[in-house]
Parts: sequence; structure tokens; C-alpha cells
Amino acid sequence: MPESFKTRLARWGFNLFPAYCSTGARVIYISDDWREVRVRLPLTWRTRNYVGTIFGGSMYAAVDPIYMLMLIKILGPRYVVWDKAASIRFRKPGRADLDARFTISSDETDLIHQELERHPSLDRTYHVDLVDAAGVVHASFEKVLYIRKAGAQDSHQ
Repeated sequence: MPESFKTRLARWGFNLFPAYCSTGARVIYISDDWREVRVRLPLTWRTRNYVGTIFGGSMYAAVDPIYMLMLIKILGPRYVVWDKAASIRFRKPGRADLDARFTISSDETDLIHQELERHPSLDRTYHVDLVDAAGVVHASFEKVLYIRKAGAQDSHQ
């Protein structure tokens, strides 16, 4: 699905936002429905660590907010979405530009809606990899997101 004018504008704003642009990463694509986002993390003087590979903090910061923002945009203002936990597994040193592709299917959001009819809140786990141009995984991430309906009270946060 192509970018819309609105998501292109969101992408530009995202890339100009100081907290994100300081990571060295760039959002390079946001689908019109926010169900796919692509991020590129180049190996540059800003992202290079002491041993010449991509700094692990830059890797994490590049992927950190994406799933939360996608769900906020997809679910809309009637839902609260927060990052709850995260883990990273470094698999290979980042010696070249790395890319991540985030997707959230309509089946996933249908499941979220169904679960929130039965429970006040839920946690969902999402995975994403940073890969090089050949598709080799350099880092794997797991993000746990907390989701509830806006206005609903949940004592198990």
C-alpha cells in the first residue's frame, strides 16, 4: 500500500523529531493505514561505536517507539497503548546499513478488539529484526505493549 500525503507528513515529522532523529535512524515508509512501517539505520559517524559497528543503543532506539505508535494510529483515540517491556538479542555486529519492517495485520487488531471485550486490558508481544541488505539478521527485538480501552480502569498494569 502506498504512503498517503498524511503518512508522508507523519514520516517527515517523525524524522525531524529530536528524540528520534538523534538515534541516527530514519523512518523511510509508513503505509496509508499505518499497518506497515519501515525504518533504516545507516552505519555513519553518528551511529558507529568504538569498534566501528552500529551502536546497540542506536539499534534499540531505532525500533523502540514504532509498534506503539502504529497501534495508537490504527486503534484510534478510544484505546490506550503503552510500551510495557522490551528485550534485544544482538546476533551479529552491524557493519552495514540495517533495515526493519514492522507490520500489524487486520487479524491482529480484530483479536485485540475481541480480547478487550472480555478483559479490561491485555499485553501483546511483537517481534522485529534489524537486517542487512542480504536479509541477515543483526539484532532481534521483542516489544510487549499494554493495551486497554480509554477510560477503562485496570489495576494490573
